[in-house]
Order: sequence, then C-alpha cells, then structure tokens
Amino acid sequence: MQIDLIKGHGSGNDFLIIDEITNSYCFSDSERAKLATLLCNRNSELGADGILFTMNSDRADGRMRVFNADGSEASMCGNGLRLVARYVCEMKGLNEAVIETMKADLKVSKQQDIYPDVTTYQVEISPVSFLLEDLPLKLNQPHLLNEKIPELSQELSFSALAVPNPHLISIVNSEQLQSGVQKEVSEKVNNPNELFPDGVNVSFVKSLAKGSIYVNTFERGVGFTNACGTAMSASSLVTCLQDLNSAEEIINIYNNGGRVQCVVHEHDENYSIDLIGNATYMYQVHVDVNLERETFSVISKEDFSEQSTYEKLQADAQETLRKAGL
Repeated sequence: MQIDLIKGHGSGNDFLIIDEITNSYCFSDSERAKLATLLCNRNSELGADGILFTMNSDRADGRMRVFNADGSEASMCGNGLRLVARYVCEMKGLNEAVIETMKADLKVSKQQDIYPDVTTYQVEISPVSFLLEDLPLKLNQPHLLNEKIPELSQELSFSALAVPNPHLISIVNSEQLQSGVQKEVSEKVNNPNELFPDGVNVSFVKSLAKGSIYVNTFERGVGFTNACGTAMSASSLVTCLQDLNSAEEIINIYNNGGRVQCVVHEHDENYSIDLIGNATYMYQVHVDVNLERETFSVISKEDFSEQSTYEKLQADAQETLRKAGL
C-alpha cells in the first residue's frame, strides 16, 4: 500500500501524521500497530516516537489515535495533539477546534507564536485523576502525593496521576537528575512488576525558578524522549500542589527538545491543564509499505523550512539549561 505522511514534532517529540480524513485509508488495529513498529523504527529511513492517525469524528472536528513506536496505543499525547490540532485547523480553516481522543474531547486553538515564527498551538490536557486505580498503581492506598515507594527508592518521593496517561513524578535535585536512578526506576516499572501492571511514564522534575521547571521523561512504550506533553502537564500540576508554582499562571517547562508553557486550572478540586507549544512540520513523504514482509520504501520526500526556525528556540532553551547547570 502507498501512504502519504507528514513528519512533525512538538518539543522534539516526533511523530508521523497519517491523514484518514481526506484519504481513503482504512486500517485495522493490528495494521496500525504494525505500521507504528515498522515506520517508527529509528534504524529506518523515517523513525519517530509514534504515529498520529488523524481521523473523522462524529462529535468533534477531528479524532486522534496515537500508536507508540512499540505498537502500543496511548490514550493521550499532548505533543502529538498539538500537531493534530494544527493539521485539522489548517485543513478546515479554523483557529479553534475540538479533537476527540480516547478518553475525552479536548479543546485546541492556534496561539501567538511561543517564539518568533514558530507555529504554536494550545491544547487541553484532561481529565486529571489522582486515583491510583486509574493508572493503575497497586498500592494499599487511594492516592500518592509526594510520598516514598520503598520498592523503588529509599530517597525519592513520588506523585502519581493520570492525565489520562499514567504518570509517576518525582521532584529532584541536580545530583539525582544526573544519576542513573531514573533509568533504573523507569525500567523496573515498565518491565513486568507488581506495582504498575500496565507500565507508567516516569518524569524527574527540577525546579529552576518560580514559574520555570525542567522535565526529563521516560515514556512508556518509547523510552527516554525529548519531551512528553502529558508528562510536562502533569509535572506542572504537581509543582503547583507543592507550592513551587501557582495555578492560573504561565509555567515555562524546559525539556531536552526545547520549551513549552503550561497553565494549571483548578475547578472545584478538579484540574485541567493548558499545554502551549510548537507544532512544527519537518517533511512530507510518500511511502510504499508491505506489512506482510514488514518492509517499506520512500518514494518521494519534500522538506519543510520550519525546523531551522525551531532550532533557534531549542538553542535558547539549551542555553537556559546550561546556565542552570543541567
């Protein structure tokens, strides 16, 4: 089969976008998983963290399904949603839209550029749940907020929440961040284990200043990634709950792929988060795929000119982290 793709990224978290709205593609779930493992392979001509299947919706302006590079399906992806938001809004001539995701219909909108000439979208991250059964996390308690899990670490404290992807977050110092403990914890909870039967995204968060944090994430189904949108959103909320930042105020989140912004909203003890950042197109490509043989070839490829502009934002972000000793 022949497929047209766009490769894009949010904060360096890169995806292949497959348009099922204007094309006649019709994939089974097993084919979606195979496409993800095949096309996202970093040793191939493409490579990505996952595929964003952009689809029609009966109740929204578009629908997003996300398949990780290992073939698993994610319930949500904040960085990917910005790309889908851009794709749907530009296709339909909209500045605001609603995108159907696995767990919720989410508001998205075009925003003022986060950096000169960097296309920027805001997406809603919700629902938010602190119930451990929603991750799931098998502990004999309903919540986990800044508490130790002795099976994972004697030093670190963790918070657990679903947004709706499951996240385990620890606020750390520079020494803990630069040690190998995050890799150890992440691999333990994403291999067969009794705590997290479905695995979990693991983020280490370093406060840089009021309104500014650094987030490093091991993403379930992917591994260490440049950035994870739901992880940055969840981390922003956790820092607000620990009085490091404040709700209704912009929080700048630095990551290995650049910088985004989050605003945490509280609604009668319920929360939602706005995630604001780039939606950058890298290239469009036409491929010929043979799923039975698990092979593909690139027929044509055309680069966009947006990446060079984004790299200026990335360089500024890296300079901020360098000054912070990270």
